[in-house]
Amino acid sequence: MKSEHYDWIIVGSGFGGSVSALRLSEKGYRVLVIEQGRRFAPDDFPQNNRDFKNWLWNPARGLRGIMQMSFFKHVTVMHGVGVGGGSLAYANTLPMPNEEFFTATSWGDLANWKEELESHYATARRMLGAATVQVRGEGDEILHEIAKEIDREEHHRPTEVSVFFGEPGRKVPDPYFDGKGPDRVGCNYCGACTTGCRVGAKNTLDQNYLYLAEKDGAQILPETEVTAVRPMDGGGYEVETRGAFNADEVSSYTCDRVILSAGVLGTVPLLLRMKEDPTGLPHLSERLGDSIRTNNESVIGVISPEHDHDFSSGVAINSILQTDEHSHLEPIRYGEGSGFIRFMIFPHAPGATLLTRVGKAIYSFLRQPIRWLRALAVRDHAKQGLILLYMRSLEGTLRLRLGRSLLTGFKRGPMTELDEGTAPPKAFMPEATELATRFAEKVRGVTVTMLTETLLGTPSTAHILGGACMGSSPESGLIDDRHEVFGYPGLYVIDGSAVSANPGVNPALTITALAERAMSYIPAKAGPI
Repeated sequence: MKSEHYDWIIVGSGFGGSVSALRLSEKGYRVLVIEQGRRFAPDDFPQNNRDFKNWLWNPARGLRGIMQMSFFKHVTVMHGVGVGGGSLAYANTLPMPNEEFFTATSWGDLANWKEELESHYATARRMLGAATVQVRGEGDEILHEIAKEIDREEHHRPTEVSVFFGEPGRKVPDPYFDGKGPDRVGCNYCGACTTGCRVGAKNTLDQNYLYLAEKDGAQILPETEVTAVRPMDGGGYEVETRGAFNADEVSSYTCDRVILSAGVLGTVPLLLRMKEDPTGLPHLSERLGDSIRTNNESVIGVISPEHDHDFSSGVAINSILQTDEHSHLEPIRYGEGSGFIRFMIFPHAPGATLLTRVGKAIYSFLRQPIRWLRALAVRDHAKQGLILLYMRSLEGTLRLRLGRSLLTGFKRGPMTELDEGTAPPKAFMPEATELATRFAEKVRGVTVTMLTETLLGTPSTAHILGGACMGSSPESGLIDDRHEVFGYPGLYVIDGSAVSANPGVNPALTITALAERAMSYIPAKAGPI
């Protein structure tokens, strides 16, 4: 065991943790960031998502990549791992939530969120290098045709993304932070954003917040998992760790204050374990683990057997179609050669029961067997297919608890439960199916979904939120509106688990803005810096 003392320890290096690391370092604090994943240079990312070892995360199976897939009874979750957290694997988009997000009953009475976050959204956009996409790929052109057909042409627009466009392939000095940041390379529109940017154009957190934080003295400890956070007599906390790839590498650190920024599936299970531990955090609010949200996504793949299509060119998401005030559709591409989807798909077949879904899947195949056989045999799914991501801002929540099940390997681990009084996320939405079918017919293709959706009726999400929500007291939330945990001074939650309403859009910009706001309340360190 070794012990070293810090002013702040931050658990996780995603959007919440990276903002916190920079702002606290700027204010003179001694900061340690602990991240279970690896540190990646551009060449370390996989060339495509068939390189499981460097794309997927499962240390027990020798997988040390940037994407973890977690399977629960009510939802399948895809989430990022590594120094930079979800920014390494997300699709770069930086949309603003609609007005209803800021006034939702779940948190709207705690602050004037729209007004208070306005300046922090602006800071987040600047720090993340928000830029409007200037190109359209084949999938975007087809989506534009659909927008015309449903009288929504004016609602089809380019996305704002966290990418340095510059001149494709050309390296230039830092264009964002007056030369204090790293050199950058212009995007070459290879479409491989979600498998890790090997070009260096994607504005991942290790290129901005974390890079600058380290220059200001913050320390980053990768490949390390936090196993416990315990209050110390007299104040402060002890943080216990073990090696992510070697459980025998056990260490302990002490600090004055702690920020948990490990994402919903890192922060919430850790807190649930600590609540059960008499020497941990037994007085945490009973609301811990409640109000787990997604963006109510429907994820439908389209595969065309026709070789004259190439959907892989562009950034991950070039454009967005707002289908109504609550919903939108985005075509997501992968880089050439990324064919992992081949092993995870089944015909898209909406239905309330397994028998109905399987029956519809068989009927779909038998109705067009030649098209299906040709589609399933395509050599490059990234070129001849894409994913249509449909999202809604309407609410639907779950609870996260510790328990044992087949999905946890009968070991004690996180499980989802239905949240009383609300509708859980759905795997199938009629409008999403209709839009995907339109798209598929235009490319003479077929529609597919994850096996877990068709066979189990379980929806998928890359945007899991909540579980450590805000409230006015421990009876209504785990944390206050400044992200401090009720009953534990100096313990904060600043990540997706603190998002207390459904933004209905990719939440990265919102998590960043919330973190900027939380850090604005922390004073500079007293005394000499």
